[in-house]
Amino acid sequence: MSSLLRGEEMCLAQLFLQSGSAYDCISELGELGLVEFRDLNPSVNTFQRKHVNEIKKCEEMERILGYLLREVKRADISLPEGDVNPVAPLPKHVMAIMEQLQRLEVELGEVTRNKEKLQRNLLELTEYTHMLRISRNFVQKSSEREPLQVQYEEFPFLEKDTMMDYSSMQRLGARLGFISGLIKRTKIGAFERMLWRVCKGYTILSYAEVDEYLEDPDTREPTKSVVFLISYWGDQVGQKVKKICDCYHCHVYPYPSSNEERNDVVEGLRTRIQDLHTVLHRTEDYLKQVLIKASESIYTWVLQVKKMKAIYYILNLCSFDVTNKCLIAEVWCPVDDIPTLRRALEEGSRKSGATVPSFVNRIPTNDTPPTLIKTNKLTSGFQNIVDAYGVGNYREVNPAPFTIITFPFLFAVMFGDLGHGVIMALFALWMVLYENNRKLKNTRNEIWNTFFEGRYIILLMGLFSIYTGLIYNDCFSKSLNIFGSGWNVSAMFRAEVWKNGDISGNRFLTLDPNVTGVFNGPYPLGIDPIWNLATNRLTFLNSYKMKMSVIFGVIHMSFGVILSTYNHLHFRKKHNLYLVFLPELLFLLCLFGYLVFMIIYKWLVFTAKDSRHAPSILIHFINMFLMQGDAVQPLYPGQTGLQVFLVVIAVLSVPVLLLGKPVYLHWLRNGNHRPGMYRGYERVRRNSEEELYLMRAQDMEEGSSHSDLSTSGERQTEEFDFADELLHQAIHTIEYCLGCVSNTASYLRLWALSLAHAQLSEVLWAMVMRVALRMDTRLGVLVLVPMFGLFAVLTVTILLVMEGLSAFLHALRLHWVEFQNKFYIGTGVKFCPFSFSLLPSSFEQHGLL
Repeated sequence: MSSLLRGEEMCLAQLFLQSGSAYDCISELGELGLVEFRDLNPSVNTFQRKHVNEIKKCEEMERILGYLLREVKRADISLPEGDVNPVAPLPKHVMAIMEQLQRLEVELGEVTRNKEKLQRNLLELTEYTHMLRISRNFVQKSSEREPLQVQYEEFPFLEKDTMMDYSSMQRLGARLGFISGLIKRTKIGAFERMLWRVCKGYTILSYAEVDEYLEDPDTREPTKSVVFLISYWGDQVGQKVKKICDCYHCHVYPYPSSNEERNDVVEGLRTRIQDLHTVLHRTEDYLKQVLIKASESIYTWVLQVKKMKAIYYILNLCSFDVTNKCLIAEVWCPVDDIPTLRRALEEGSRKSGATVPSFVNRIPTNDTPPTLIKTNKLTSGFQNIVDAYGVGNYREVNPAPFTIITFPFLFAVMFGDLGHGVIMALFALWMVLYENNRKLKNTRNEIWNTFFEGRYIILLMGLFSIYTGLIYNDCFSKSLNIFGSGWNVSAMFRAEVWKNGDISGNRFLTLDPNVTGVFNGPYPLGIDPIWNLATNRLTFLNSYKMKMSVIFGVIHMSFGVILSTYNHLHFRKKHNLYLVFLPELLFLLCLFGYLVFMIIYKWLVFTAKDSRHAPSILIHFINMFLMQGDAVQPLYPGQTGLQVFLVVIAVLSVPVLLLGKPVYLHWLRNGNHRPGMYRGYERVRRNSEEELYLMRAQDMEEGSSHSDLSTSGERQTEEFDFADELLHQAIHTIEYCLGCVSNTASYLRLWALSLAHAQLSEVLWAMVMRVALRMDTRLGVLVLVPMFGLFAVLTVTILLVMEGLSAFLHALRLHWVEFQNKFYIGTGVKFCPFSFSLLPSSFEQHGLL
């Protein structure tokens, strides 16, 4: 709990690594994830560091592994499941892995190229077959349309639309040529227009679409193609046609001159296609065997290469000593993990067989350490909520432990429904029970990953919603009469307040709690179910939930102000207790704490008999600031004097909050004795720089704030600026005083969203389920089933997802703005340990793993 409340105590340490054992030591540290390395060579270019060649080799292996993974994924071969965590390979084994990967890449590349070549040949033969089959129809149709009589016109083919008279062209001495092939269907229109414009009508184009889809060799997508046959007159026109075909990427095939030749070609194509299918099938089987063999070890290779690359990257952050025999590294490390760090270095030295062991040495520093807060599966989600606002300063109070309770509770106040809470809790419980399922964890659906990572948050929100649903006595907009209502209708007849004629003559009747036996006491748990039948139910719930929201808001903000004392005491800034914390707490409690007091007082003192004479709290609160307490009936004796006293205290706390801290610091730094300042809370005589340095080192070990340390007393005096401090405190005072008003009003969102959720639930029940349940015909059962399905879908989508998201965001805002800004600064740096398990992988980002 101590670590979760303040974070781990950190220290800066130096690692002295022998050159022969540095690789193994860093490998051990990467497996443990204990330390964060600092760059000791910030001025050295990345490409000028010592181990840049080893990193290039790792990147080359990553390139090969990426190629293998893409081929494995394309072949739809699943990687073997199981938690594999190989250690980083030794440097002497790197070349063996490199050679194995290169040999596998060459082999796979050759097989893949052969397969692609065979597929391309098969596609060409298939296209050629389609071209011969379809182009035969062109010639047959043309010959059928040719008239039997002999034509003697000079240019007979100009009078026939798409008909060729071969005998007429031969009489003219023209050389008739043919070009046939396939073109994509999307290009045929432009292709036809280009032929007409360029060839001036000296060509005849016939085309027809292929029935089946053909695979595009470049994109691997099925496309529609068109078979064309071009008849041209003259060699020059033929050259133009060939160039046009090349421009439109047509697949041109030789056109047979006779039917016998056509039949021979078709028969030869059929035989070659059968042979290609056989060879292609064997090639695919061999390729699959190679990929299956590679998939058995590829995940291990990926992890090994990732670890190797990370180790060499860390080695580039280290510096050599003067003898170039020892590597020096600086790391941030939790103080409690120093013994584990030493054991890891000893284990690395033992594995490498080094004669001189590596060791660690703590060093003092003035730098602010990073913030490390250790979490588990339950607390990590709430810690992420806090970190989204800002990472806490080093050893600052962490709001996450309190957020575990307050966040789901405030959510449930806005989402209070027993039925909806049960559905949400069951969904979260299912995710918790199957949290180790690989299919649930390793998905690329970001929305699902968001829900899965926050499963414990959703579980607690559901459980708290069940509780508030019982308090509101609301389950799918219906009340549960578990213990029996405390109101009795028959007592009104026994007391002869109601007559039998009153029931038939009035739509609404009022129960009088002052009549004996009508009200027998409050409901044991939550709101009495009779309020679900009352016409003034909304008025009653409005008053109840509005006052409840104000009470929760003031308590939540007061708790945030009280938590700031832990920071003041821990960082030894005791003056902030009197000059910051006390004025803030007095201002908040004297005004809004008094408002809570009046609400509770009115609940306890005024009964049903004198409730008509109960004064308005809002009027009293306004008159409190106007000093007009005598204008209305007092709530209790001596109210006016107490209210004036509280207002005076609240007003006097403002100048103390504004001027107290700047004046005190100014006097402290510019006193007659001009003491050497240390951390701004106590005055010490600075006899020497060494004494102050040792005090800083001691305080760092105790966990004090490093941001308040300075190099010397003179520097501290020079850095202090009264105007800057006054301006900063003025902004804080204005923000706090105005924020108390706006933040208290902001908690009214608890009332508004709770009311909206209840009304939406009631409307959904009235417009869907009530309509189906009131059908008393035989078809009512048939209508009830689809109506219930519609009700379930609308409940999940609108009331659970949309309303749940809305309540979640409002609860998030109440914690970030209204609660955390009272004590939480959140400008720290997160501790990022060197850990192999936390290293990102480019293969995972591209979905290859």
